[in-house]
Amino acid sequence: MTSTSMKNNLMPPGLVSNLQELLLKKGAQQPEGEGDPSKDIAEPAAEPFSSTPEAIDNCKPIVLVTNSDGIDSPGLTYLVEALVLKGIYNVYVCVPQSDKSASGHSVTLRETVEASSAEINGATAFQISGTPVDCVSLAVSGALFSWSKPMLVISGINRGSSCGHHMFYSGVVAGAREALLCGVPSLSISLNWKKDESQETDFKDAVEVCLPLINAAIRDIEKETFPKSCFLNIEIPTSPLSNKGFKLTKQSMWRSTPNWLAVSSSRYPHARFLANQQGLGPQLAQLGRDASAAGAARRLTTQKKNLEIVESIGAAGKSSSGVKKYFRLEFLDKEHKDVDDDLDYRALESGFVAVTPLSLSPHVETDIETSASDWISAALQSEQ
Repeated sequence: MTSTSMKNNLMPPGLVSNLQELLLKKGAQQPEGEGDPSKDIAEPAAEPFSSTPEAIDNCKPIVLVTNSDGIDSPGLTYLVEALVLKGIYNVYVCVPQSDKSASGHSVTLRETVEASSAEINGATAFQISGTPVDCVSLAVSGALFSWSKPMLVISGINRGSSCGHHMFYSGVVAGAREALLCGVPSLSISLNWKKDESQETDFKDAVEVCLPLINAAIRDIEKETFPKSCFLNIEIPTSPLSNKGFKLTKQSMWRSTPNWLAVSSSRYPHARFLANQQGLGPQLAQLGRDASAAGAARRLTTQKKNLEIVESIGAAGKSSSGVKKYFRLEFLDKEHKDVDDDLDYRALESGFVAVTPLSLSPHVETDIETSASDWISAALQSEQ
């Protein structure tokens, strides 16, 4: 059924006749090979995602690369270049527009996420106005790319380690975790970046170190021998090419000490407090910038909703004046007394490439479960 005939029940006969006549005239003027002119009126063409069409070689496995450092990260650039250079993968990229390093496993809700095409030679790439988890979730949903699931998701290479409890903050680890939640094997990769010691070319060396593991993962996924119940977090030492080899490790309890400092609003302008800090500091600063951006986006809601908010505030008699205090968060390194060489951060600091399997299992160790059970029983008995 043509688009014109579909409108016959909705339009007056005279208008339909005039429309048909107009379309016939347009078709006579249109060069041959342009297609059915009626479709130009009935179904306006959707705006394309990318200036270049996707070309998928079905003989090559699809590899999706994401990260938490953003589109301009050298770790992303060197990794994608290496994967493309091999010529045996279909490489796709879906990364945040800006640094989302400490976003954890957060997602964007009730706000529109923008996907913009990006130029990365040899790869189909998009930058997303969201978190690493948004990037992976969108990429494997089938809404952005023509395929639904890649063979492997690689999250990284991140600037700074994600050992121990920092995995809970880490956006790069969250990207790999989200892939596993979606049923896709994944790796998260970080470089143990150190101020005044590391340089951007270290990311190229880090790629050289982890590329054999990436190739092996894809090979074994095809053979169905790659672990299905976990993803691998790979921590590369500060001097990648001087590493002592790969070491299977366990997630440690390691964490830097959080230190909140009261600061002057005149000395540190709003939303710029941690812009020049190193380590985890700038990652957490990004959370503040993200919150500001989210607030700005919410102000773009409908006029009716804005009016209701203004009326509500006015009715409550609230005032914008009040006490405002400003604080800056720093993470300070501290000494750790753990002696187990199989822990991630100890292996990393000793020069090994630490590979830690991370599971989605809700399993709780027996002694913890027993302790919690005893406490709950005692608490309920005391309340009776």
